[in-house]
Amino acid sequence: MTWIRTIPLDKADEKLKKAIEGEQAFYPKEYAQPVHPVMADSIVGSHTLIPEALFHAFSTFGALMSPDLPLTRAQHEMIATMVSVTNRCVY
Repeated sequence: MTWIRTIPLDKADEKLKKAIEGEQAFYPKEYAQPVHPVMADSIVGSHTLIPEALFHAFSTFGALMSPDLPLTRAQHEMIATMVSVTNRCVY
């Protein structure tokens, strides 16, 4: 596994905190309570050195999961599951 320097939330500056809060606002309500609250060990944590990239990358995901789109949440999850299986991802 590659080691990537990350910035823990308790050491984040205002710019990083705003990027994290901003991208989280796009997420579906089911994502409000994180399963793994330690951000530094996550894919989001790997983006903490570039707050602008973090915001745009993860806001995109939130926009793609919008309930205003024609696919249901279940359909989104089925597609994500199949992509993960096809790519042999563990998540």
